[in-house]
Amino acid sequence: MTQPFGATSTTDDVLAGISLRGKRVFVTGVSAGIGVETARALAAHGAHVVGAARDLAKARDVTASVRDAAKSGGGGFEIVALDLASLASVRACADRLNAKADPFDLVIANAGVMAPPLGHTTDGFETQFGTNHLGHFVLVNRIAPLMREGARLVNLASSGHRYADVDLDDPNFERTAYVPFIGYGRSKTANILFAVEFDRRHRARGIRAAAVHPGGIRTELARHLPSGGMEERVEQINKDLAAEGKPPFQWKTIPQGAATSVWTAAVASADAIGGRYCENCHVGEIVPDDRDISPISEGVRAYALDAKHAEALWAKSEEMVGERF
Repeated sequence: MTQPFGATSTTDDVLAGISLRGKRVFVTGVSAGIGVETARALAAHGAHVVGAARDLAKARDVTASVRDAAKSGGGGFEIVALDLASLASVRACADRLNAKADPFDLVIANAGVMAPPLGHTTDGFETQFGTNHLGHFVLVNRIAPLMREGARLVNLASSGHRYADVDLDDPNFERTAYVPFIGYGRSKTANILFAVEFDRRHRARGIRAAAVHPGGIRTELARHLPSGGMEERVEQINKDLAAEGKPPFQWKTIPQGAATSVWTAAVASADAIGGRYCENCHVGEIVPDDRDISPISEGVRAYALDAKHAEALWAKSEEMVGERF
């Protein structure tokens, strides 16, 4: 890790000179944005990538670059069906992978949804908590036996975790008013806490887990925001940043946004990233919960890395999905 990488580094920058031949990778959400670029970059360096998507036809249409990269880089690429908003689909996907028994060196839980209107998954969970966290919780735990010694799990989180801690007493907003970005914050905090507890449970096998914040990127993730909603949010973010004496917010390109995922998965030291939160191709620093900062600033709230909190979320998640891991 002698090469300094940062917010403007791309996937090609961080993977320069690295061969991933012989590595097998599982990536969720390969039908758009960061998921496609993550798969492309890894396949271009020789990895065999298994990509998961809810809409297989769409995924096939947008992953021509991944197939081309795999062909030229000596990697491979295939797509499997996965709807994270349906535990039946999640379990079916895991069953198919386990039946093939092909091991994985990297698992990247990339797919997600941001700030939709109040809704519920097939199993009755609030859409964001159910899709972003519980779907991946069941999937990853079910395929954990396929993860080789030395494998890594990378959970896509967000600086948006600062909007809210998880609410283990009311995860589905049954007693509290639903606010889209509060729901998003809860789910992203859950992504970080899941990585913390998964890392604790599996590090004896040499398997490490981390959460990453990709940065602000113009992708389909913002499709649920009302017209002008993103512009208003950026305006408020810039006011917050100005109050902190910081420069205005800058969008990342998709290759820049996917860089931290591949850096954490394939470049950084396992001990450096295990159980941590990474951003801009480095490990993020803890920001005290009482410090008022913009949700786009660097740093991770302490509640998102709290080990006891992570253990409690794990137990609550098992209760909700009716399955113990």
